[in-house]
Amino acid sequence: MSNAVDRGGEASFAVLGGAPAFDRPRHVGRPNLGDRERLMARIEGVLDRVWLTNGGPLVQEFEAAVAAVAGVRHCVATCNGTLALEIAIRAAGLSGEVITTPFTFVATPHALRWQGITPVFADVDPRTHNVDPRQVERLITPRTTGILGVHLWGRACPVDELAAIADRHGLTLLLDASHAFGCSSGGRMVGGFGTAETFSFHATKFVNSFEGGAIVTDDDAFAERARLVRNFGFADYDQVQGLGTNGKMSEVAAAMGLTSLESRDHFVAVNHENYAAYRAGLAGIPGIELVPYRDEDLTTRQYVVVEVDGSADLTRDDLYRVLWAENVLARRYFHPGCHRMEPYRSEQDPERLRMPETDRLATRTLTLPTGTGVDLADIAMVCDLVRRAMAAGRPLGELVRAQAAGSRPVLAAVPDDGAGTG
Repeated sequence: MSNAVDRGGEASFAVLGGAPAFDRPRHVGRPNLGDRERLMARIEGVLDRVWLTNGGPLVQEFEAAVAAVAGVRHCVATCNGTLALEIAIRAAGLSGEVITTPFTFVATPHALRWQGITPVFADVDPRTHNVDPRQVERLITPRTTGILGVHLWGRACPVDELAAIADRHGLTLLLDASHAFGCSSGGRMVGGFGTAETFSFHATKFVNSFEGGAIVTDDDAFAERARLVRNFGFADYDQVQGLGTNGKMSEVAAAMGLTSLESRDHFVAVNHENYAAYRAGLAGIPGIELVPYRDEDLTTRQYVVVEVDGSADLTRDDLYRVLWAENVLARRYFHPGCHRMEPYRSEQDPERLRMPETDRLATRTLTLPTGTGVDLADIAMVCDLVRRAMAAGRPLGELVRAQAAGSRPVLAAVPDDGAGTG
């Protein structure tokens, strides 16, 4: 709960010397834990069986459960979401150039570049924050072998349009669904689109396996290739059929994943309640727009994202500094955009990296704490801080920028709460 602090006047903001609103950090992605007794019982079973990895019974059970949620025939569990992407890319036989979005966690393009593939960035639709299909199609060249879409914030990217483009040009469509486990689009569960989709079960996802990921697909041959790549290319004890890596999920990770799945409905309910509280608490604040979800789709609402629009006297970065000083560790997802990170900004033609919509969003979006790590009183305080900061406007911003003098919070000093692939 928040400290009882007099919050009147600019000087009361912690960034200017006042006492912080919270006595400990409120994270964007503090891990959900589920039932500890169930988890420990599963871990005891792992130790009793002395079967710690290599496709044990808990991994098999977790794969079946994830496939059931996604509505697909196959799930290939991995040690993390980034390896899930890399294995899917390898199993799909992608090479040359693959078109993707710059407005994502950097693991998405890294998974391509790590394997010698050039990520070609297509700008986003400012309304959805997802990749714009029109931009995708204009970037196709003879070197293009695939499209890697991302379901940002759990809101599905334009899968039908991307699938049509892929079909017209003979390309493979993969989807990074790290944000979208348990979500749907147009009555279909995320997981069954494209050739394959990948999930992240990183500690900060609403369902987590400590660290983990998965590839899901209805393509039997693709699933078999992914399983081979995940395990060094082994088809049998001493038979290697091709190049592979070690991407296997451990039994302990699967124990956490299964325990987390058992509490999935509770976690989703908390997220929905939190989102409703933010929607009410942020309503009517000039310059603040809460990113909406479609009620007709299944959504987990594990991300509470606001845009600080260009009409505001207080910039997104001003508000970010104000909140961090109050122990509200909001995150600037995804700043500054992957196209402005290395190695991409150095390797590619600057004209090819012109992404006006992504650049605009990267200066406007802010992700706020949610999940079981915050309560409704916390959310009310966060909303009050945002309301008061935005009302203070330009004078507060000028003071904050003068005080910061170009500094920024030291992110390495706090636990990773990334919303990306993991």
